[in-house]
Amino acid sequence: MSNTHRFEPTVLREYDIRGIVGDTLSAEDARAVGRSFGTLVREAGGQAVCVGYDGRLSSSEMEAALIDGLSSCGLEVWRVGLGPTPMLYYATLTLGAGGGVMVTGSHNPPDYNGFKMMLGKKAFYGAAIQRMGEIAEAGAYAEGSRGAVSDRPVLDAYVDRLVQDYRSAEGREGRPLTVAWDAGNGAAGQAMQQLTARLPGRHIILNEVIDGTFPAHHPDPTVPENLMQLQQAVADHRCDLGVAFDGDGDRIGVVDGRGRILWGDQLMVVLAREILAEKPGATVIADVKASQVLFDEIARAGGEPLMYRTGHSLIKSKMAETGAPLAGEMSGHIFFADRYYGFDDALYAAVRLLGILSRSEQSLAEIRDGLPDVVNTPELRFPCEEARKFAVVKEVKQRLQAQDADLSDIDGVRVRTADGWWLLRASNTQNVLVARCEARDQAGLERLKQAVVAQLRESGIVPPQF
Repeated sequence: MSNTHRFEPTVLREYDIRGIVGDTLSAEDARAVGRSFGTLVREAGGQAVCVGYDGRLSSSEMEAALIDGLSSCGLEVWRVGLGPTPMLYYATLTLGAGGGVMVTGSHNPPDYNGFKMMLGKKAFYGAAIQRMGEIAEAGAYAEGSRGAVSDRPVLDAYVDRLVQDYRSAEGREGRPLTVAWDAGNGAAGQAMQQLTARLPGRHIILNEVIDGTFPAHHPDPTVPENLMQLQQAVADHRCDLGVAFDGDGDRIGVVDGRGRILWGDQLMVVLAREILAEKPGATVIADVKASQVLFDEIARAGGEPLMYRTGHSLIKSKMAETGAPLAGEMSGHIFFADRYYGFDDALYAAVRLLGILSRSEQSLAEIRDGLPDVVNTPELRFPCEEARKFAVVKEVKQRLQAQDADLSDIDGVRVRTADGWWLLRASNTQNVLVARCEARDQAGLERLKQAVVAQLRESGIVPPQF
């Protein structure tokens, strides 16, 4: 076994390791991930690592190589099996492992794969991932007598834990719901089947068979086209709502009974109200891309809204720091520390949502209708060189500060005006800039869009069409 390894630089991302199998990612990379991450686990005093994998065609091969690398460091390896990423997080925490690694390509195309990690009870990201690359390149791996590998399946226990927090109306069954569920042939399929069999109401199940070719549609619920089958099922079966999951089950998509998509920030309003009724004054975190409506509604419900940087690992760390019981991102990552573990789990978020709706006299569609009307752009991503993207945002920030603009610079620049707000930030994972605007009416939205375009032109960037 070669003692040094060089990863393709693009695979070591901000929040995970990700690449195209056979191009930028190989089984040898998986083995080096095991050896370098295992070294860090040993350094932290850990003795065992949980390993899970998703349903991609390459995941079994990647899991085997990863385990070989981990056990070569002298670590025990506990194989928790095929399932969603949150199941791996659950196993790592409840079994008391020194770390956890999930083999998953998340919501990416079928030829992608990768690894999500946690060290001890904490998210693992940023500089720690880069350090794995340095360890591999130097061959500075921990060694020891080969650790034992054992199977510790946790799917049944994980589903038991999900069901535990379903709450219908006090003293009665609550309003029976009809729900359509779409696993998108992703890793949440079997857990979703077992969960829905134990929940009250009527459940219509779509694409529950785990299939790494994703024959029905791409498993990314933030893309409207991927929700069309779910919307049709909601209409055909007259459902109260529909729920969809991404490829590894850590992001949720929701449609109401009228087939309208509820984005992550709209869903957060519904979830936050329940928690704040029980925990007035609690902090609720949302990422910088979320609607102003969410922050206003958190305050209106008696909570302390906290705008924070985009990125599931960053948000998890901020939750732990602040003691926030709930956090969420526009991308559909929802994090519950209220009665749960503080990690992003789409199946768990669905359970909590169904409990709220079963107790409510309003339908999800009626709750959505009660939110203030705003108009906004989708998240717009456009190319910008890696070496330039953060500099552009810094230039825009400096110009706006010179004009005494009302801005937040927690993650890029988010600017408030009389019309609403606009955002410009650099992606942490791609060579792109991200823009978004929100206003009370279409005329205001156009003015905000022109403000973004003007700032980009001043920095020599060809503005996007939006």
